[in-house]
Amino acid sequence: MIKAVIIEDEIAGLNNLKNLLSGYCKDIDVIGEATSIAEGLTVLKNPAITPDVAFLDINLPDGLVFQLLNQLGEITFDIIFVTAYEKFAVKACQYSSIGFIIKPIDPDFLIEAVRRIKVGKDNKINQRVEVFNQHYNHPNAFKKMSISALDGIYFIDIQDIVRCEAEDNYTHIHLAKGEKITASKTIKSYEDLLGSVNFYRVHKSHLINLNYMRKFVKGDGGYLIMDDGKKIEVSRRRRPAFMEKMRRLQEGL
Repeated sequence: MIKAVIIEDEIAGLNNLKNLLSGYCKDIDVIGEATSIAEGLTVLKNPAITPDVAFLDINLPDGLVFQLLNQLGEITFDIIFVTAYEKFAVKACQYSSIGFIIKPIDPDFLIEAVRRIKVGKDNKINQRVEVFNQHYNHPNAFKKMSISALDGIYFIDIQDIVRCEAEDNYTHIHLAKGEKITASKTIKSYEDLLGSVNFYRVHKSHLINLNYMRKFVKGDGGYLIMDDGKKIEVSRRRRPAFMEKMRRLQEGL
């Protein structure tokens, strides 16, 4: 069984989550609950309560849940944030590889979030929370992200990503120093995540960092040469929009 704590300020919301877990996630055992930061600290500092995961509402009546996490010091459990849709919170979860579910809760999303809980592994949750805080509090000044890979969790500078390459439901992330990380997310996930920070999807299999383009070759159907020497095809369907993007960059728009 996976031991869980729920911290949610609305009683109806707390009971709804408990019922959904009972109905759809039979391996979850709720061993503690709270409705505020003060109650949450009491629960989580109780040596008799040792959760594997905490379901945390972000906005609590006595402050943001991060105040609770900061007072705990070392975090020893995984985290799933429960929140009404909030763009910055969702983006911060994605950048930090922290699970989240949106209210009203979809059972399928809940099942998927629970499936990703890392029990008994080095889940680097403290570093992931740090990345989350950076993105949540400074959404336009982020530099770092975490990547859940097949062999662990990596923390990398976004500017070091040269390109992302799709392979089925996995993505190979190529870094400036020649390293490659295979992530357990689709390339569409990274397109959504990085599209606003100078990355561009030039092909169904390739998302590139525009800062690492060396040359665009117009012949042979059109392809890019990256700084690492890799040739990247620009698909016929995406080429007009890509050329417009290049024109705007050239003109400084």
